[in-house]
Amino acid sequence: MDFTVSLVTYRHPLAEIRALAESVLAAKPLRFYVIDNASDASLAASLAKEFPSVEYVAAENRGFGAGHNIAIRRAMEAGSEIHFVVNPDISFAAGTLEAIAGFMERSPDVGMLMPNTVGEDGRPQRNCKLVPTPFDLIFRRFLPRSWIRGRTARFEMHRADMTKVMAVPYLCGCFLAFRVAALREVGLFDERFFMYPEDIDITRRMYSSGRWRPVFFPGATVVHAHAAASYSSLRMLAIHCANMVRYFNKWGWFRDPERRRINREVERVFGLIERQSRPRGCLSIGTARKSSTIFTREVGRSAAKGACRMA
Repeated sequence: MDFTVSLVTYRHPLAEIRALAESVLAAKPLRFYVIDNASDASLAASLAKEFPSVEYVAAENRGFGAGHNIAIRRAMEAGSEIHFVVNPDISFAAGTLEAIAGFMERSPDVGMLMPNTVGEDGRPQRNCKLVPTPFDLIFRRFLPRSWIRGRTARFEMHRADMTKVMAVPYLCGCFLAFRVAALREVGLFDERFFMYPEDIDITRRMYSSGRWRPVFFPGATVVHAHAAASYSSLRMLAIHCANMVRYFNKWGWFRDPERRRINREVERVFGLIERQSRPRGCLSIGTARKSSTIFTREVGRSAAKGACRMA
């Protein structure tokens, strides 16, 4: 199957981009798009000299999803069947893109796919998750991990068998493969999100389509040097919170029947609901609701305003 690849960069190290470009181009994609949200002339010159086949695009910085949408639209025009969305901090072995494209060719109902992801130390990353509640994405950021250990384990599907292909309603956007035909039906990234929840949103739409499956595929592995910028930068934390507020404004905060239905379905299919009692270290729903009231009133509004100014 013909496939294309896109990378959105904003002042990322040239060495990181160069290493990724070498791996991508070795797979001979139909096109490799580098969308530069910083419009860095030096990056454009370096790519033109070292990788003349790369299609470089200087773009206005409208965020992660908007940048990849530029590439996806071009991929559609080029006749691509599979489009890969990759982060600059991703690395993978030869044959990885071809293995994923081959699996999708054999699985015509797979609309999007995330491979097994590991850290630089080889440890698996928990990038298969349920549809999040506000507690799972926002409030837990401000609480000790020991308080929420049980709830986090449920949200991140710790009891799932990661050796099997699974249809999952939330796949991490660090590395995704999309069937272009599925994107034509469910739509591209929602550009209202500057950064962070666009992967949740598009996976959920794919899962809810009734036709296309978003799957975890353990048959290929990529290395993700996860930066977690929102844990080290107040600016990125503000952007994170503001965009999560936008996400829940779109889908619903605590009243979201579809979220409940999807999560129960996933837990039932993969045998994750055998233990329904609340584990130690897991806050109750009542406590979560109290936390949400405090957060929405005292933090959410200011974070959203701050991030909008900075974005």
